[in-house]
Amino acid sequence: MQLRSRKLPRDAVHHPVFARFYARFSVAADLRGGVAAYREELLSGLSGRVIEVGAGNGLNFAHYPGAVSEVVALEPERSLRQLAVRAALRAEVPVDVVPGAAEALPVKSEAFDGAVASLVLCTVRDLPRALAEIKRVLRPGGELRFFEHGLAPGRALATAQRVADRTLWPLLFGGCHTARDPLAAIEAAGFELGTYRRLRIPESGLQMPSSPCVLGVARKPFTEDGR
Repeated sequence: MQLRSRKLPRDAVHHPVFARFYARFSVAADLRGGVAAYREELLSGLSGRVIEVGAGNGLNFAHYPGAVSEVVALEPERSLRQLAVRAALRAEVPVDVVPGAAEALPVKSEAFDGAVASLVLCTVRDLPRALAEIKRVLRPGGELRFFEHGLAPGRALATAQRVADRTLWPLLFGGCHTARDPLAAIEAAGFELGTYRRLRIPESGLQMPSSPCVLGVARKPFTEDGR
């Protein structure tokens, strides 16, 4: 793996309280909320070299298929990164966990066959820049697999999301912005959208601003005009 120096500091994100909460909540969501099945679906069919942006505590690592030759997993938050390193040791594919932010990926251009963004695009400070970086490091034809919070289709919940984003939600949940539209942002970044589906997490019960999600795949065009 060849890394390159970028401008952002090693620990550009620091949310120690949220990191402890997320480490516990995410494991419970995988076990009891069905999120593990979504991770399996997200990563199915990947092969070659993969970059995972915002790996968190590494819950995706157990679901990478054997055809993946290497995963470079970036996590800017120190506490979560330490947990991801432990998860990497248990993974069945080689995983290298490194510090780094989505807006300045410390890797060479066109170096990866696939990229994974899992519940992270809602938290990045500069979403267009982060997606431009992901596009840069993918080879032409490479896939972006995404599993993200998204803007609700219904007016009432969408309004609640926008209010939450302007008040306490980002402060309490590690910079999360629930009213972003990941599909529109991915298309605006120059990716070609493939198949995707909308999800609700949890599937039943009270809806939270973070409940509407979308899971799918996009592709970096072979040329700038999409051919």
